[in-house]
Amino acid sequence: MGSELISETPEQRDTRMRWWREARFGMFIHWGVYAVPAGVYKGRQIPGIGEWIMHTAKIPVAEYREFAKQFNPVKYNPEEWVLLAKEAGMRYIVITSKHHDGFALFDSKVTDWDVVDATPYGKDLLKPLVEACRKHGIRIGFYYSQAQDWNHPGGAAAGGHWDPAQEGSMDEYIEKIAIPQVKEILTNYGKIDILWWDTPVGMTRERAEKFLPLLSLQPGIITNDRLGGGFEGDFGTPEQYIPPTGIPGRDWEVCMTMNDTWGYKSYDHNWKSTETLIRNLVDIASKGGNYLLNVGPTAEGLIPEPSVVRLKEIGKWMKVNGESIYATTASPFKRLPWGRCTKKVRPDGATLYLHVFDWPGDGRLFVPGLKSKVKTAFLLADPERRPLHTSSVEDGVIVEVPKAAPDPICSVVVLEVEGELKVEQFLTQAQDGSILLPASDAVLHGRTIRYEGGHNRDNIGFWTDPDEWVEWDFKVIKPGKFIVTAEIAALEPSPFLVILGDQKIRCTAPVTGDWGRFEEVNLGILEIGSSGKASLSVRPVREGWRPMNLRSIKLKPE
Repeated sequence: MGSELISETPEQRDTRMRWWREARFGMFIHWGVYAVPAGVYKGRQIPGIGEWIMHTAKIPVAEYREFAKQFNPVKYNPEEWVLLAKEAGMRYIVITSKHHDGFALFDSKVTDWDVVDATPYGKDLLKPLVEACRKHGIRIGFYYSQAQDWNHPGGAAAGGHWDPAQEGSMDEYIEKIAIPQVKEILTNYGKIDILWWDTPVGMTRERAEKFLPLLSLQPGIITNDRLGGGFEGDFGTPEQYIPPTGIPGRDWEVCMTMNDTWGYKSYDHNWKSTETLIRNLVDIASKGGNYLLNVGPTAEGLIPEPSVVRLKEIGKWMKVNGESIYATTASPFKRLPWGRCTKKVRPDGATLYLHVFDWPGDGRLFVPGLKSKVKTAFLLADPERRPLHTSSVEDGVIVEVPKAAPDPICSVVVLEVEGELKVEQFLTQAQDGSILLPASDAVLHGRTIRYEGGHNRDNIGFWTDPDEWVEWDFKVIKPGKFIVTAEIAALEPSPFLVILGDQKIRCTAPVTGDWGRFEEVNLGILEIGSSGKASLSVRPVREGWRPMNLRSIKLKPE
């Protein structure tokens, strides 16, 4: 919204975005008629995500509309949903007011393809959810599919229509269905905090501009980057992946499923563990982003029990550690060998929240590169906040912690530092002595070679010039002999050298068949004779060199 609709000062934008930036954690709800087939059509399990079943199975419009007669969510209890989100530590909810199948969860006056007119339930589903959110202090947002609509004539469909009933003018569809419906959801429910556009198939700048005046109906509303037409909105939306280095200079929110689908599928039992979900939340917050975690309710109106269990387990962790997530900003460290870090800046210094995934067995947590004076340290899980002993060493700070981790998933050590936060950036060894040299931390030498970050991309690419090379500087604490491996993707075999001091290993990139298909390759043995600073480089061998993508180099003690 912001700069696209009105002129905002940076201070005004910060004020508008403040609650969203502080929230860090929200619930996504994908709910609609697709919960009736639940991934099954004519006795066959349809691959892909549940809410796309109409598109994937190419179900005719008239046939798909019959499913609405079985959509009767009599077990829907919106207050339970809101209380579950609140118990999980979530601060906002975004629900699909209308997804790509064109079915509205509200009483739309421009179509009868909605929950009031087309289902036996016959009641608006959004209104009681909004009311419950307000009652319990949760912000509310509406997802709206502004371009794709597989039921109304003229609505877009990725890859094209499959039923003559879908044919029509997209401009007419936007004028008669999409714009009036967006006006309905922005005027009929009081204050709405977020408008979440999706998949701008066929959206030109001219079409997108028609929606912008509607945003003035909700002063202060926050929008995402999927309207189309070149409009960036207020925040980016990485989907199903965490950007390796965040998105510096941009507000962003990762949306993710708990299993493999957004809309309910009866047979999708591939649930992520609570550990994965909590560590995702921590990882995202440590890079300055928000986490929008999805639930896909059934046609009866129930959130699947595995989702409920996981949300309650996340909530137990958040009850102890939420302070380390809410209103924090990105880590001052590029990478930590044992976990992640979030921070809060204070007038007299900063508070660092060290999220420890790999608890040190020797009771000594090394914080590499921290040069600031530590005022106090304590465990967030300790209600008495008894101080932990810290000592400054040449390369950072050591915190003496209990031998046993307070939480097996993620324990939080709090460091309050005085004055300006000073961190010297370098890579160092993990607790097991291994050294990871990731693409995102490489120093690149050349004009065309570059780091690629994005969905399924976390590598050094565009490596077409054999005179270009990469290197990493790192600190060694435990010297010795190391097995060297690399993650590489290449279309042709390509020779290169791994160089450490006066040691050289000649290697050949494997043929993986795809730039995004990486293989871990054993490169050989290197010896590091002393602790301290070291530098490793990867250089092409000019004769026979072909481009390759490099994701990481790893040194593991022999």
